[in-house]
Amino acid sequence: MKKDIQDLIEDLKDDDEFVVEEARGTLEIRADESFEYLVEALTGTHKKIKMNSAKVLGFIANEKAIDPLIATLKDKNKLVRREASTALSRMGNKVIDPMLNILNDDDWRVRGAAAWVLGSIGDKKAIEPLKNLLEDESGFVKSGAKWAIDKINKKN
Repeated sequence: MKKDIQDLIEDLKDDDEFVVEEARGTLEIRADESFEYLVEALTGTHKKIKMNSAKVLGFIANEKAIDPLIATLKDKNKLVRREASTALSRMGNKVIDPMLNILNDDDWRVRGAAAWVLGSIGDKKAIEPLKNLLEDESGFVKSGAKWAIDKINKKN
């Protein structure tokens, strides 16, 4: 029997990693059906559902997920934020401009995540804006910007 999307979203918090993996794969395959549910799940309260929803959205790589994933960079949970930034980095060049636009965000976690995403993508266009973060008040942001610049320089 074919599970409905809501049941698959609920499976994302299962303790059995095989159940979670199957749910993620099915949600990705059924991206047209699941996309809106996955985006909505990012605003929920369950950490594992948010983390796995972000992961699936990264593999789906629909541009409509960029803004919701950016909003998730402000989540109170570090692991959720990490999955959101990883998902954004999987989307490649389509997230470069949105990431450049949030390098000045008030939240240090968002600035740091943006630096990490830009470094992961490796586009030279990000080097100059990232240099501005080398004097950031947050050590996390400074080290992220330095890592990103080094990674971009090595790639190019």
